[in-house]
Amino acid sequence: MFWRRKREDPVDETVQPVAPPDEEVVATDSPWEPDPADFDRDAAWGADAAPPADSEVEATAEAIPSDLGSAGSLDQGLARTRGGFMSKLRGFLTGDDGSGPSWDDVEETLIAGDVGAALAMDVVENARRRRDPGGAEAAVRAELASLLVPRDPGWEPRPAVAGGPAILLIVGVNGTGKTTTIGKLASRYVAEGRHILLAAADTFRAAAIDQLMIWADRAGVEVVSHAPGADPGAVVYDALDAAIARRADIVIADTAGRLHTKSNLMDELTKIRRIIEKRLPGAQPETFFVLDATTGQNGLHQAKAFHEAVGLTGIVLTKLDSTAKGGIVFAIEHDLGVPVRFVGVGEQAGDLLPFDPNAFVAALFG
Repeated sequence: MFWRRKREDPVDETVQPVAPPDEEVVATDSPWEPDPADFDRDAAWGADAAPPADSEVEATAEAIPSDLGSAGSLDQGLARTRGGFMSKLRGFLTGDDGSGPSWDDVEETLIAGDVGAALAMDVVENARRRRDPGGAEAAVRAELASLLVPRDPGWEPRPAVAGGPAILLIVGVNGTGKTTTIGKLASRYVAEGRHILLAAADTFRAAAIDQLMIWADRAGVEVVSHAPGADPGAVVYDALDAAIARRADIVIADTAGRLHTKSNLMDELTKIRRIIEKRLPGAQPETFFVLDATTGQNGLHQAKAFHEAVGLTGIVLTKLDSTAKGGIVFAIEHDLGVPVRFVGVGEQAGDLLPFDPNAFVAALFG
C-alpha cells in the first residue's frame, strides 16, 4: 500500500516530521530506475530474468503457514546436528575402545561440522591443555561455549532515538529466508503487544513485496510499500514517517537480496543507513544478517562482507533444523564478534526462537 500521512494522524512531540531528504540522499528530480547490472538476476527472478508470474505469488502464499503458533523447540531443531557431527564428536571424545579421546578425529569432526579449520585446531589444542576433571568432552564443551560472545540476556529492540521507534534493518542474500524471517519477527512482536510496521524496501523483486504483504496480513501489521522498482531508500523514509505518526514501536525493513561481491549493492545499504540518519538524526538501528545454516562456511564469508560494509549488530540463523552441521554458530560468533539473536527451527512463525547460548550448548550435548 502507498502510505500518506492524514491530517488527523497524531505526531509524536519528541520526534518531529521533517522535510523529505534532499537530492544527495534520495534523488527526487526524476523517477528512480534500477540498473539491471546492479542485481543478481538469477537470484532474484531466475535465469530468464522474468518477473514473477501470478502462479509464483500464489505458490508463495501457499508456502506461508497460516498457523502462527509454535511447533518446535531448540532441542527438536538441533536433532539433526545432534545425530550428525555431534554424535561422531562425542564418540571420538570418549573412544570406542575406552582408550580415551582421538584428538585428530575430534579436530576433523569439528571441521566437518562447519566450525572451521583454524578454529577447530584452537578448540582441540585448548581442550587438551585444560585437563578438565570432567574429561575430554567437558573440556571441548567448555571451549566451544567460550567462543560465543557475551550478550545482554534481556535484549530486545530499543528505540533508535528517544521518542522514536526501534528499527530493524534486515539484510542478506536471496534464498536465505530473509522475508520470511521478517514475517516471523512481526508475528512474535505482535504477540508481545508491540505495534509493528513493515517497510517493503526489497523493491526489485515484486514477489518479495507480495510475500511480505501476505505475512503482514496474517500477523495483523501494516506495511509501507511503493511500486516495484521504486527507490528502496524512499520506502524506508516513508516508513519512518508512518511509524512516527502512528507511534509504532518497531519498524522492520526488508531489503533487496544482494550478493556480497556486488559493491554497488552494498553501497545501497549504506545509503539506506544515511536516509535513516537523515530522518532520525543520531538513530542507532539494528542491522540483522539472515544466514542460511545449511550454507556453512560460505554463508560465514557472506556475513563477513556485510559486516565490513554496514556493521552488523545481529545474526538470524535460519534452517538450523535442516542441517547436521550446527557448528557454524560457533564460527559466526567467534569470527564476527556479533551475537546470533534468533534461530529458525521450523516452518511455523513460532519456530523463530531467541538464541540462548547456554541452552544451545546444552541441547548440542544433551
